[in-house]
Amino acid sequence: MARPLIHEDADILADRIVERLDGRIVLGLPLGLGKANRIANALYRRAVADPSISLDIYTALSLEPPAAGSDMERRFVEPLVERLYGRYERLAYVEALRRKELPQNVRVSEFFLMAGRWLGVATMQRHYIAANYTHAARMLLDKGVNVIAQLVATREFDGETFYSLSCNSDITLDILPVLRGTDAPFVFVAETSAELPFMGGEAALPASEFDHVLHTPGKEPGLFVVPKQPVSEADHAIGIHAASLVKDGGTIQIGIGALGDALTAALIMRHQAPDLFERTLRELCGGAVPENRETGPFEKGLYAASEMFVDGFMELYRAGILKRKAADGALLHAGFFLGTEAFYRFLRDLPDEERDLFRMRGISFVNELYGNEDAKRADRVDARFVNSAMMATLLGDTVSDTLADGKVVSGVGGQYNFVTQAFALEGARSIITLNATRKSKGRRQSRILWSYARSTIPRHLRDVFITEYGVADLRGKSDRDCIAAMVGIADGEFQEGLLRQARDAGKIEAGCQLPANGADAVSAALREARNGGYCAPFPFGTDFTPVERKLLPALSLLKERTATRAGMAGAVFSAMAAGAGRADHEEELARMNLGRARGFREMVYRRLLTWALEQAGSRDASR
Repeated sequence: MARPLIHEDADILADRIVERLDGRIVLGLPLGLGKANRIANALYRRAVADPSISLDIYTALSLEPPAAGSDMERRFVEPLVERLYGRYERLAYVEALRRKELPQNVRVSEFFLMAGRWLGVATMQRHYIAANYTHAARMLLDKGVNVIAQLVATREFDGETFYSLSCNSDITLDILPVLRGTDAPFVFVAETSAELPFMGGEAALPASEFDHVLHTPGKEPGLFVVPKQPVSEADHAIGIHAASLVKDGGTIQIGIGALGDALTAALIMRHQAPDLFERTLRELCGGAVPENRETGPFEKGLYAASEMFVDGFMELYRAGILKRKAADGALLHAGFFLGTEAFYRFLRDLPDEERDLFRMRGISFVNELYGNEDAKRADRVDARFVNSAMMATLLGDTVSDTLADGKVVSGVGGQYNFVTQAFALEGARSIITLNATRKSKGRRQSRILWSYARSTIPRHLRDVFITEYGVADLRGKSDRDCIAAMVGIADGEFQEGLLRQARDAGKIEAGCQLPANGADAVSAALREARNGGYCAPFPFGTDFTPVERKLLPALSLLKERTATRAGMAGAVFSAMAAGAGRADHEEELARMNLGRARGFREMVYRRLLTWALEQAGSRDASR
């Protein structure tokens, strides 16, 4: 039989898979964007209809649109979800897990979860597999994977069809040669998307590699997008500190989210306005720039080796920073990407020769040094691997994926691999970024702790930690000096308590004193940069409308103030006492379907939202 067979119906394709594998399906779906959702859903429907079919699904980062936790949040989220995800094909097994309706003949295991989204779902927590990203291919092979279902882009070259693994070359390129080299039954299927960028090089495979392809031109679902989130002042301060550790002519890895955007924005400020960057850094550091910090523009430029191709690299490329080429001519090597529609469009619209500067590879190439090690070492000079964490301890443990009670927030991913690379490469550093505090049930809590029950990166791999209050360089330091450095970047409200715990353990002397840290000083240090057009809440734009951008800080404030019963009562009292507020909030109220109050509940909502909008506006005005 000539490969591939082209299908217009996902259910018929699923029938072919079931027949080929006698109803015993071990389905491997790529992490994140690269899942063939319609094929996965068709296989799920077959398994639901026929209990004799056994369907095991192994994957990571099963994407789903945001969900609301309250009626007020629902009013904000539902129109946003319809606008951004109206064409996205939702994963049936995800919805079944949410409803607790997964049939017994279907099992789902993930090795990386959407952050915080599965804490309350026992089935997902029980079947989570703790694995480094680089080891996931071996895990899939050990589980007996016999189907890979991948979203692909398609192109013709000289009359021959090619399918690009595009957003997810990561595990597929590592696992495919092994599966093709055995006699065990295996089915490689694809679903084409006209919206997915065609990435060349190793990610582009001839059509003959595939057994079945779902191809429905003009009828494909939309791609999942990740809207830009606000970048706080604390985030920007962290980004500036991190940017000052990046060497011109070096290598960079950046993670997803607000902290990744903050680092990208800081690198661009350093390149475009080096004097302003240096002054801002000096203010953040208390009046003097520490030794071994970098503040000049990027003359040689940077090369990127990053498991995730975040859209920050697009911004660095546009700014003329991402310009140092590896030996093979690439500016970036990565394993997967996921981002905004603007990012996907950027990649789609690039000329082929320019798009080829961004190379999608197997995750083992990016996350490890073995395999062509000499070339990798030559490319990855002065590497700075920047990742974020949930918490850190005074002794240098990194907590990134799991809570003290064992519930998994996200996963290890490739963080461990990049930390160990930093120790294996000459001149490289691992940088862990985190905000000094967080809010939980209306109370501030320190993210820097004396100890914690779980650890993602053990303290013997401690290197550099950054909060908005500075940099703690722990490599090669004694426990005592690590503690002093970590307390030095903790929030002032918690510094004495942390020192007391360390003193009680005999790890630091009684007389150790450190200057207190506070958010007001950080805000003041960023003032000139803000006035100069940098350190903005959305440095690279966002899918949120202008009205939604005004609502975000107000809704965040409401969530913070109403997290407890006492807080809720206080917020309602303050809102009712403040009255109806100014008339210039009508657009925001209309967006939340509160243009007119229909009943007492909505009247209270109007008052609460108006009060929160004015409180959030007062915060901005005071900066």
